[in-house]
Amino acid sequence: MDTYIIDEEKAGIRIDKAIGLIENTLSRVAIQRLLDEGNILVNGKTTKASYKTKLGDEIIIQKQEPKKVDIIAQDIPIEILYEDEDIIVVNKPKGIVVHPANGNPDGTLVNAIMNLCGNSLSGIGGEIRPGIIHRLDKDTSGVLIIAKNDMAHINISNQIKNRQTKKIYIALVRGVIKENEATIDMPIGRSKKDRKKMAVTKDGKEAVTHFKVLKRYDNFTLLEIKIDTGRTHQIRVHMAEIGYPIVGDYVYSNGKNPFNVEGQMLHAKQIEFVHPRTGKNMKIEAPIPKYFQDIIYICDTKIMEECRGDY
Repeated sequence: MDTYIIDEEKAGIRIDKAIGLIENTLSRVAIQRLLDEGNILVNGKTTKASYKTKLGDEIIIQKQEPKKVDIIAQDIPIEILYEDEDIIVVNKPKGIVVHPANGNPDGTLVNAIMNLCGNSLSGIGGEIRPGIIHRLDKDTSGVLIIAKNDMAHINISNQIKNRQTKKIYIALVRGVIKENEATIDMPIGRSKKDRKKMAVTKDGKEAVTHFKVLKRYDNFTLLEIKIDTGRTHQIRVHMAEIGYPIVGDYVYSNGKNPFNVEGQMLHAKQIEFVHPRTGKNMKIEAPIPKYFQDIIYICDTKIMEECRGDY
């Protein structure tokens, strides 16, 4: 248990941000978990992350020992793109959930990583999310970084938080986009109509997406997409909002799917970050899945009548 007194420098800011300045070994996720579990006290009382600190506030941080990870290791084929003592970077297949949750107790990426790394993973993500720094949707494939220790987890989490990482995606969207490139700057929050979905909302969190046209087809556009922020379903929501939903995305598009794709055609192609131990700039790419390449070939050669249809 550690006790701190808020000074002038840390007064008047959110408690979660103040804790981040006080304890730079704690990730944003770890701080939020400590707040949710009542392990951060302000003047002897539990508080929310939105609390604004006051000069002289007494902050008590009750750190918890990482819980023993009790996840079944499963032999699920996962392509390893890079690995060393601190991190493992994988090419997540489409159709696999990143970590266990309600409805997905096993068969996840975490189960596969446990089979590869055993218990040598960061415990910051919690007992069901060992090593998980960032996520991809179930039906989004591509490059994903896993932390093998807390040092790597905190370091890369801070890089993501401070927008120092660069992520590039490839997507096939319905419709022909006229602009060669553009930026979508629209806040995203939980949908008020359907709590299972996200939406562009006035009171949402900042979300910035940049896209560049790689190729235009008769009724589809192939895009390279970069994101400054990492909101849930960000790319899918933004593209649907401007009228160009991702092919195969039934959650954010009710349109036809001539290719009979299950899940959105969205692939995390590349991530660039600084190695947490060596300081070396890392740029790692995940090859585009075969099914994605096959559909691009269909559009390129126009061998499928639906590809030229009016959708």
